[in-house]
Amino acid sequence: MTAAVRPRAVLATCCLSLFLVTMDVTIVNLALPAIRRDLHATMSGLQWSMDSYAIVLASFLVLAGSIADRYGRRRIFQLGLAVFTTGSLLCSFAPTIEVLVACRVLQAIGGAMLNPVAMSIIVNVFTDPKQRANAIGVWGSVHGVSMAVGPFLGGYLVQTVGWRAIFWVNVPIGLLAIVLARTFLPESRAERVRRPDLVGQALVVVGLATLTSCLIEGREAGWQSFQIIGGFAVTALALVALVAYERRRAEPLIDMRFFRSVSLTVATIVAVIAFTMFSGCLFLSSLYLQETRGLSPKHAGLCLMPIAAALILCSPLSGRLVGLGRTRLVLVTAGTMLAAGAMLLVGLDVDTPVAQMIGAFVLFGVGIGLVNPPITNAAVSGMPRAQAGVASALASTSRQVGNTLGVALSGAIVGATATSPAFASSTRPYWWLVVAGGAAIAALGFVATGGLARRSKLAIAALLDDSGSPGF
Repeated sequence: MTAAVRPRAVLATCCLSLFLVTMDVTIVNLALPAIRRDLHATMSGLQWSMDSYAIVLASFLVLAGSIADRYGRRRIFQLGLAVFTTGSLLCSFAPTIEVLVACRVLQAIGGAMLNPVAMSIIVNVFTDPKQRANAIGVWGSVHGVSMAVGPFLGGYLVQTVGWRAIFWVNVPIGLLAIVLARTFLPESRAERVRRPDLVGQALVVVGLATLTSCLIEGREAGWQSFQIIGGFAVTALALVALVAYERRRAEPLIDMRFFRSVSLTVATIVAVIAFTMFSGCLFLSSLYLQETRGLSPKHAGLCLMPIAAALILCSPLSGRLVGLGRTRLVLVTAGTMLAAGAMLLVGLDVDTPVAQMIGAFVLFGVGIGLVNPPITNAAVSGMPRAQAGVASALASTSRQVGNTLGVALSGAIVGATATSPAFASSTRPYWWLVVAGGAAIAALGFVATGGLARRSKLAIAALLDDSGSPGF
């Protein structure tokens, strides 16, 4: 790090890009009913408007990180901001749901160039372990805040300006981030650049896109139809082929040795479960509050504000507790809170008291706020510094896989249109699924902090640290 580099400005710039990408995962939720009416979209169309973004993010995060290592992290970061900002502007003018989905794909291509690249920049600027830990803590907190702000800001913009404004808001922020990146970010490249793994990348895209398509289209096409059964078979084959191919490749897209780290494996599983629960909750709750209960977007956003408030308060608390070595307490509490919140909604109907729903949203906010920082920390824990960007990208990928599955799975379970009187009761199986997911996170908290996890950190650091640099 040269004297000209200003670490706080670098961290602020990287966190601004994270805020943009993560907020866009959740801000669209409150606009779904308005998009449905304006663009005459079906339930599957609404699901694709959410999942097209999450699929591309999940599929290309690791590849984007390796491209940045080769061609320059600042250069790819700036390109990502430009593509994301352009995609946002095009989304705001989409005349049909199909065009909106295509523009969301463009947005996500830009977004995939940001998060893993930003984490690599942070890791290389903050070389002191304590400062790096603090920077990662700030990063995790911003991730939580951006998720929390999305629904409320989306509801306000839809109510006062219209649904297209949720994309307009990205443009000035994106332009500001481009200027800040050009001014403050140092250029850096990896000392040893990995070759692109196009086969592995193709298998990731095929597997995730096919699985999502089956979940979204399964109810309409028929779960026992050749189309859906064949799609699930393709998903399974893509997964098996990915593992087999990556294990033999010298420079894989996903180094399967990473999963010898119990901490990273648990972080991956927890991220998928937690964000499946969270994205499905936002998707169903946004539709329920507006279409079933008849609330305006602004009032629906206010009802979801307890999630935002609890998330904002609990994210930094979680980061401090993780820094003090209380990861087990954090994960067990997070899983318990998520399960308790879902228990308040398992009997949801059209007349469920608002106070009961708000109580559930508070518990959801506490759970997600607590669970987010330990995901990043567990993913990079024990990894050599040179591998931190890839490990962080895997954690981010797991979050986006969860976001994808949450929308697809919740829509598949509900099936009914959001305006149907049966919509509320049709969500009940999903809330039971969330109860089980919360219990699983609590149980994984013990696995992530046990003796096996500690031993695997030492083993993975010795296995992967080619440069002799210390692990986290």
